[in-house]
Amino acid sequence: MEYRRMEKLGIDTSLLGFGCMRFPTNADGSINEEEALAMIDRAYQAGVTYFDTAYPYHGGKSEGVTGKALSRYSRDSYYLATKLPVWMVETASDVERIFGEQLDRLQKEYVDFYLLHALGRERWKYVKEHGLMEACEKLRADGKIKYLGFSFHDNYEAFEEILTSYQWDFCQIQLNYMDRDTQATLKGVALAEKLGIPMVVMEPVKGGSLAKLPSDGIDELFKKTRPEASTSSWALRYAAGFDNVKVVLSGMSTMEQVEDNLSTFSDYEPLSDAERDIIDRVADLLRARVQNGCTGCRYCMPCPAGVDIPRCFSIWNQYHIYENVNEARWNWTKTMDAAQKASNCIKCGKCEQVCPQHIAIREDLARLQAELDAVTQ
Repeated sequence: MEYRRMEKLGIDTSLLGFGCMRFPTNADGSINEEEALAMIDRAYQAGVTYFDTAYPYHGGKSEGVTGKALSRYSRDSYYLATKLPVWMVETASDVERIFGEQLDRLQKEYVDFYLLHALGRERWKYVKEHGLMEACEKLRADGKIKYLGFSFHDNYEAFEEILTSYQWDFCQIQLNYMDRDTQATLKGVALAEKLGIPMVVMEPVKGGSLAKLPSDGIDELFKKTRPEASTSSWALRYAAGFDNVKVVLSGMSTMEQVEDNLSTFSDYEPLSDAERDIIDRVADLLRARVQNGCTGCRYCMPCPAGVDIPRCFSIWNQYHIYENVNEARWNWTKTMDAAQKASNCIKCGKCEQVCPQHIAIREDLARLQAELDAVTQ
């Protein structure tokens, strides 16, 4: 197993981290505990020392299963990470209450890595206004938290503000070869390294979208170079290719995924320059599948009919890039209110008059509604 040194903290962690947000499940949606424990056993025995869970994962059940699995091992032989659900905290006293519940679930006396979950600019403002950092600091002073950090979902400007506003022990960002210029971006990776703040990477395979590429042969570029390597291993090696990335999290759902990831990191090889060029070519081919040039500028908003035009286009374009049916189904049916969907377009044309990309918005809205409805039926 490949290990990396977190110089700021004086510890070594396995480069592969076990993400406990996608455990195998039973028909009723509950965690298949027997399989989950077997997967954690296999990872631990192969040298994985970093295990990441969170309060809301699997409807609040992930922490319990993770804690049960790890209770069979010496407490000083692994690092346990979990997260404070900031959106559920109304007062500083809620921090201690929720954290106490987490320790009970985990069956532990302390947590190694504690993260403020999914920070962005607005949540960071909320954290400061409600004294949540002081509450977390008290838990650390009491020996219940070793290292304090945050996970992040916003833009670079927000990341820079948060990262430079506190003496963080570590941070966690989404990073993969398709998200180099979104969220924290590669500028964020460089900033964390400059400040000496070790980085944990989540979504290196973009929720599975980079594990199985579209069916038009794009991944043949990978297969020609490494015939035996999985498509996801390329994405994992990309994320691991930055010196300040100390842990690459993978949310594993099957033993097959565990074995594949162990193979990648037990005999880890950094990407060569030629392989980086191949990844760049794959990324370009994937981006070329975008259906229109919507940049999300929102000049077309608000729509008189209530349609969330940029969001509709984003879901549509993401589906065409990755052909990830499950993700498209979730986004179209779970994250979009019916009143915001393209079917509500009244074809007034006001959006097209102000669109700087000159997109045929009315025509595209009709197309995407039909396509996404067909996918999600």
